[in-house]
Amino acid sequence: MTGPTHPAATPATAPGTPAPAGAAPGTPARVPVGGGPGRAATSTALTPAQVWSRARGFLLALTVLLVAGITLAALSSGTRHGHLDPRSADPQGSRAVAELLKQRGVTTRVVTTLKDAAAAAGPRTTLLVTEPDLLGPTQQTTLRAALDRTAGRTVLLGPEASLATLAPGVRLKGTAHDDDLDPGCALPAARTAGRATTGDGPTYRTDLRGATACYPYDGHPTLLVLPGTRPGGDTVLLGSDQPLLNENLADQGNASLALQLLGSRPELVWYLPTLADAADDGTGPGGTEEKSFFDLLPSGWSWALLQLTLAAVLAALWRARRLGPLVTERLPVVVRASEATEGRARLYRKAGARDRAATVLRAATRERLAAVLGVPATAAHDPQALLPAVAAHLTSPHHPAEHGALTALLFGPAPSDDAALVALADHLDALEREVRTS
Repeated sequence: MTGPTHPAATPATAPGTPAPAGAAPGTPARVPVGGGPGRAATSTALTPAQVWSRARGFLLALTVLLVAGITLAALSSGTRHGHLDPRSADPQGSRAVAELLKQRGVTTRVVTTLKDAAAAAGPRTTLLVTEPDLLGPTQQTTLRAALDRTAGRTVLLGPEASLATLAPGVRLKGTAHDDDLDPGCALPAARTAGRATTGDGPTYRTDLRGATACYPYDGHPTLLVLPGTRPGGDTVLLGSDQPLLNENLADQGNASLALQLLGSRPELVWYLPTLADAADDGTGPGGTEEKSFFDLLPSGWSWALLQLTLAAVLAALWRARRLGPLVTERLPVVVRASEATEGRARLYRKAGARDRAATVLRAATRERLAAVLGVPATAAHDPQALLPAVAAHLTSPHHPAEHGALTALLFGPAPSDDAALVALADHLDALEREVRTS
């Protein structure tokens, strides 16, 4: 059969295949989609080598991530991380203090919520608050009320913004810049410990009667012991957390000072405040109001974002402009008709569009037959106009001339499989040759 003028008229073609007799010069030759003995078949399926070539980069990155994750998990197994966490053996953890207290018969209990910390406070308990400034105003008030009802000890590490609520009568004076300081007071715990690393934090000032000031820097203490509201209770303000860290516990008198401050009661409640406590209060750390992400952006960023948006809109309009009607332009590469036909045929084959391929084949054949037989182009697809003209030119005895056979061939249903599509193309070729030679 002579190839159709439309590049998609046949399921597949092969460059260099001779065109059928009677075809116009340059018309692509047909190669059946279904293949057969001695016929080449095209395939768009990826080969294993192509699949590996495309996927190996992703697989390599995934392997590296898995190996790194497993390695980090193995290295960190058995170790708890966290600043001032009594379960952490890191340099910034406090596991060494907890172990020494355990040897002295003091049990350490870790809590992370204000509710648990307030419930655990009692006369036989030392409550250590590692980050008091993380608590909002409501949480600070709740904690202060719980402490006033007990006769236990409370140790606050480095309080600044929370002083007014948790330690009324104490004011922030400055910051110490000398790590190791001498006791400078008559407090038994400080005199026994001697020089300690308490000078890396705030200094305080108070006029409260009965307060004991120790480890002064520039005349202001870095450790204060305040009497409690109930007999036997007290509040300890320790400006620096350095004496409690694993990396500093063996230096100076840090171990002695830590054991005496935290081991005066049989139970130690180690309170590690979190941002969730402040979120419950509707405020941020230090009692500041919670702000959204956009509230935290500087005011100039909003104008910059507006300008960038405007620039993006103008750039889109500039790139999408149309200065008059569309015009044709010469393509940089001329695509051969056989290549375009083969590409369209591959798409048909991949989609299993035998109905579309058969429709294109029949339509092209009807148009060429109409031109040969003198049937008007407008009637080329009309069975009543085309079929009688075709039947009148069929002279070969082996070719079916019955009206029903011609109707099924030129206007019949879509083939059911690739073999039927190939047979249809062959029959259309034979019909066209018969008409042309008659």
